[in-house]
Amino acid sequence: MKITTYEGIIENGHVRLPDDACIPDNTTVYVIVPSGEFARRVRLASPRLARPEQAAAFTKEVQEEDACI
Repeated sequence: MKITTYEGIIENGHVRLPDDACIPDNTTVYVIVPSGEFARRVRLASPRLARPEQAAAFTKEVQEEDACI
């Protein structure tokens, strides 16, 4: 089995290879991640309203208080 290596970059969860990398479709590839060179990302989903027309029910009123306590 012939092996060729390319250095790529992960962008939005996809591997971006150099422009000169010509790999045919359906080719089996292996991705090796060097230990300790990646950071874990946490994705927090934002809540969504089931009925956006009810958004007015969630408006907030800001009241300022004296800074002197």
